Amino acid sequence: MQPDVVIFAIGNPSRGDDALGPLLMERLRDWLPLQPEGARFELVEDFQLQVEHALDLEGKSLALFIDAGSGTPAPYSFTPVRAAGDFTHTSHALEPATVLHVQGKLQGAAPPPAFVLCVRGEAFELGEPLSLAALEHLEQAWERLQSLCRDACPEAWAYNSGI
Repeated sequence: MQPDVVIFAIGNPSRGDDALGPLLMERLRDWLPLQPEGARFELVEDFQLQVEHALDLEGKSLALFIDAGSGTPAPYSFTPVRAAGDFTHTSHALEPATVLHVQGKLQGAAPPPAFVLCVRGEAFELGEPLSLAALEHLEQAWERLQSLCRDACPEAWAYNSGI
């Protein structure tokens, strides 16, 4: 059976607080197999979103993008994201809205409902460890992520995001 939900964790573990997404994904990989039968998850981890990630959305009923952000309200934000943007191919990273837009163009149909869990980071320098603030934000975001995975349906996530 194909997974219902795709979760993307974006970030570079070598760049301080940019490791928040991969760290949450690592926890999720250990935690999900211990949960009762429910939604099926596909987990995708990368340094940045690329056009190819649009293919990971195919056939999914829900998508979550996890990332770190310097301007994010502490400890994290959880918001819906919709397909947007005119796609121009470059070798640079894409925003979640653009990945959704590409998927919609490829499939000729609306992409799945999607959300962003953005965890507040403070320091993103190469070779730096996680900041103390990011460690605190990580714990709070982990609680939210577990809750989202326990009730992985678009209506519940929309309600929890305030829309």
